[in-house]
Amino acid sequence: MKTYAVGGAVRDALLGLAVQDRDWVVVGSTPEAMAALGYAPVGKDFPVFLHPQTREEYALARTERKTARGYKGFAVQADPSVTLEEDLARRDLTVNAMAVIEALAHEPPSAWTGQIEDPFHGQRDLQAKVLRHVTGAFAEDPVRILRLARFAARFADFSVADETMALMRQMVEDGEVDHLVPERVWQELAKGLMSEKPSRMFEVLRACGALKVLLPELDRLWGVPQRAEHHPEVDTGVHMMLVMDMAAQLNAPLAVRVACLLHDLGKGTTPADVLPRHIGHEGRSVKLLLKVCDRLRVPSDCKELAEVVAREHGNIHRSDDLNAEALMRLLERCDAIRQPERFARVLQACECDARGRLGFADAAYSQASRLLKAQQAALSIETAPIAQAAAQAGLKGPQIGDRITQARVQAIRNLYP
Repeated sequence: MKTYAVGGAVRDALLGLAVQDRDWVVVGSTPEAMAALGYAPVGKDFPVFLHPQTREEYALARTERKTARGYKGFAVQADPSVTLEEDLARRDLTVNAMAVIEALAHEPPSAWTGQIEDPFHGQRDLQAKVLRHVTGAFAEDPVRILRLARFAARFADFSVADETMALMRQMVEDGEVDHLVPERVWQELAKGLMSEKPSRMFEVLRACGALKVLLPELDRLWGVPQRAEHHPEVDTGVHMMLVMDMAAQLNAPLAVRVACLLHDLGKGTTPADVLPRHIGHEGRSVKLLLKVCDRLRVPSDCKELAEVVAREHGNIHRSDDLNAEALMRLLERCDAIRQPERFARVLQACECDARGRLGFADAAYSQASRLLKAQQAALSIETAPIAQAAAQAGLKGPQIGDRITQARVQAIRNLYP
């Protein structure tokens, strides 16, 4: 029985990155032997065990055989005869198919000289900064397309091997991507969105044709023109990628990045005879993004923020020209009084949109500070005395609400005469 650290832990250590979690593979053992050593079984589809002290997961070396379409259509074999190389062969990328014996796993890579199990030349590809599939078995699991695209977003200076890109294109043509379940698509997209360069994920997915299958609403934005005086980059798809990378630059949370991704989908349905203008695209964007969120099972907080941003981003961009009454109406439509923290995220998404344009990356976004001050002015109003006085005057329900709104408008007017 031998135990190895495998996969991402080895890769990240060799790259000089912090190792967050270690994956362990056990060669030459059985479930019974693991249980006798105090390991607790937790795997449903294949033998995985929790270490009796560290509670880290240890998996028996295994092979996989394709039995049906999709990422669950596999028959797994795990027994003492499965070698480490056979286990590594089923992994997705060469840079993830390296192993180090457990005794050395916690030592720095300088101590690993000659001790790295690397049958598929992952070290070579790390040095060349190439993402390359291990074997043709890559084509058996369509999730691997998403994983590779996510790695491209994390390691933005890595390229995709030509033969791997060709294989992914063939997988798309063969219909493998059509069988991905929504939850898994969302899981991988969310991880990619939180990477340092999200645009790379979408570039890879678009290059192999998977984006057209998974997110056709986004894919159709490339080639759609916008007015050059507002968008020097012109192409809507290019703009979307600039916005996504700006969200990463501003360290935005996931909900903001989802809102950035979905806020302009309506531009893909603008009639050709009115281009490059996009009148009414906000409403069309809302309808499309709601369908996308339902299809991919996007969490409700991401969905709700995206809806507000898609509907109101144009009004927020133009808010420097609004008077107190219009500012208050905008705050109400954004639910900024009841959900003040969410409103800050709405404004961050709008800042990403404004700065995600060619030549505007370093531009100030004054609208955010002005609207936050207006929000604070409105929130400063003590509503209970107003409501009590209105009730004593015989006013009810909506009339009391109007008095409170008037007071908030006046507070904003005092701030911005």
